[in-house]
Parts: sequence; C-alpha cells; structure tokens
Amino acid sequence: MSHIVEEKNRVVRHGWIELAGHWTIALSGLALLLSGMFELPMAARFGITKIPGFGWSGDFIASLYVHYIASVIFVAAAFFHLVYHGLLGDRGLLPQKGDMKASVEVVKTFFGFGEEPPFGKYLPEQRIAYLGMAVVIGVLVLTGLIKTYKNIYAPDLAHTVVVWTTTLHNLFFVLFILAFVGHIGALLLKPNRPMVRGILTGKVRLDYAKQRHPLWIAGLNPPESLPTIAKPAEAISVTPAPAEAASPDGETAETATLAASEAGDKVSPKDPVTSVAPETDRDNGGDHKASNPPAA
Repeated sequence: MSHIVEEKNRVVRHGWIELAGHWTIALSGLALLLSGMFELPMAARFGITKIPGFGWSGDFIASLYVHYIASVIFVAAAFFHLVYHGLLGDRGLLPQKGDMKASVEVVKTFFGFGEEPPFGKYLPEQRIAYLGMAVVIGVLVLTGLIKTYKNIYAPDLAHTVVVWTTTLHNLFFVLFILAFVGHIGALLLKPNRPMVRGILTGKVRLDYAKQRHPLWIAGLNPPESLPTIAKPAEAISVTPAPAEAASPDGETAETATLAASEAGDKVSPKDPVTSVAPETDRDNGGDHKASNPPAA
C-alpha cells in the first residue's frame, strides 16, 4: 500500500508484492522475446551462439523448451497480477475518460508547449499503454496456446487455423517488442526518470510526487509517524465555599445585616450595641436625680 515517509522524502509507490509481480512478468517476457527470436535461424547468423551461456540459442528445440517454460511463468504472473489487483479493488491503471486528450497534452509538454495538468498515481498515457499491453498479451497467450496444442496434441490441425494463428502470433509478437521498447524508452524521458527509482525500490521522491502527482499524494494517509495530539487541559476543581451557619431562629448573618440596613440601622450586626447610662444620685432613698452644680 502507498504511504508517505516524510523524514526520508520518500513515498511508497509499489509494495514488494507488486514489485515481484512486475519483475516476474518483465523477465519472463524478455525470455519469451529472446527465445521466440532464437526459434528463427538467426542466433548462429548473428553470432549470438558465441556469447557465453547462449550456446543453446542456435538449437530450435532448446529454444522452444525455454519458450514454453518462460510462457508458463509469464502467464502465471499475469494471472496473479489480475487477481491480486482485482481483490484489492485497485483500478488505477484502467483507462479513464479523457485519457487520450490528456496524453496528447502531456506529449506536447515534452516539446515545451503548455504545462502538465495535475496527475494521480498514474499518467494518462500509462493507463492507455496498460490497456494496449493487455490486449497484446491476451492475443499472444491465446494464439500461443493454440500453437502449443497443435505441436503436442494435434499435429494435423486444420491448415487455415494454423496459418491464422501463426500470423497473429507473429504480428502481436512484433507489437510486444515495440511495446517493450516503448516502455523502456518512456523512462528515459527527463520528466519520467524519477520513476525509475520506483521500479527498482518501490519508492519515489516525495517532492517529485507532490509536484507531478498531487492528486495521488492528496489521497494518501498521513505519514507513518503518529500525529501529535494536544494534551488536554487539566480540570480545575472548584471547591464551593461553606455555607454560613444559621442563627438559632434560622436567620443567617447576611440576612440579618440586610434587614438592619433596610431599617436604617447603620450598626454592624457583629459589633455589640453599647449604651451609656447617665449617672444617677442614689442618695435620698434611691431617687434618681441629676446632680446640680454647686452655686457660685
């Protein structure tokens, strides 16, 4: 699965299973290409038999067996490719509406005309080439199976069937060579060179992907490192103030103060009320009389 490795400026474009499948198809396809040509009387003519390890190339039967073995590996890898991506629901390489027009625009940018539009994981010409290669491989597999059936089980197969089968097989064999060369040649173009790393290691530069494949990067998950989560603020405990004790008659000091204020009493309820009694004359039987000042 594709994901970003931010600290290394890399983004994973292909997993190891995809890489293994790609290189199995590529190498077995190359073996098919070479062994198919060696079945023609050309290896000895061009001195290929003198190359160390290629002495067998001048032997038709040996070349045919190599072709059969390579074809089994090739078909198995191609079938695995279809099943694997089908189960994953990966349809990124299937052609989309407008790919042909977009491909023309991309090719024009190679010559300095216009600018490339933003791309997803695959370029529009990659999707078109994928469909074309699938058709070529399909015809080669079908005609190859008929030729093998004729060689092993039905040597007297109808001549018309043999002629058409052989003609189609040879024609699409040439198309396969052209597609193979075109696939390699596309990687040599300067804008596509950063993708060579992806074919070899499965990863491409992140800055390149952001610049040329922004739609793909936008749909990927965050980097492998977990995002920083802000620490929640500590809860502040609020302790309620203790309620004031009520007076015996159920009236609190605050209530009493308010009542006193309304009555015009300016004396604080917490201060004791003191009164100064006038001095009394306790002489003469306890009559309370004020002392008269002495006469002058």
